[in-house]
Amino acid sequence: MLRQVRPQDVAAITEIYNVYVEQTTVTFETAPLSVEEMERRVRTISWEHPFLVWEEAGTVVGYCYAHRWREREAYSGTWETTVYLAPRQRGRGLGRRLMEALVEECRGRGVHALVACITADNGASIELHRRLGFREVSRFVEVGRKFGRWLDVVDYELIL
Repeated sequence: MLRQVRPQDVAAITEIYNVYVEQTTVTFETAPLSVEEMERRVRTISWEHPFLVWEEAGTVVGYCYAHRWREREAYSGTWETTVYLAPRQRGRGLGRRLMEALVEECRGRGVHALVACITADNGASIELHRRLGFREVSRFVEVGRKFGRWLDVVDYELIL
């Protein structure tokens, strides 16, 4: 079931995110987040922007959100998107459902463009965004280092 985030979702969101922090290059964060830090982030983002979760059997198994891409006022019509799924939930189409709902929510709020910043070796996210109509607009070479590797970042954009 797709719905808006609630305060009681933060522990599950933290657990999902920390798997990616500790085991993957999907995020460039290198230390797991506390529930308190994630709660602060969720509260800050969801105050003004869409933050959606997918819940099954009372458990959050995925989430996505959008927030301003840059802080200067001229960028206010461009938002950045993020989506994460519990690892065992990947490949079921939940990421697509979450992102489709997020895109529509952003469109309804009058957002002009969405940007997704993706680690270049994250093929699943790149393919998801391509299927949603995002197109690659930039590549930054070796801008992040994690697990002893230099990593590229690609930006994908969708004009709404």
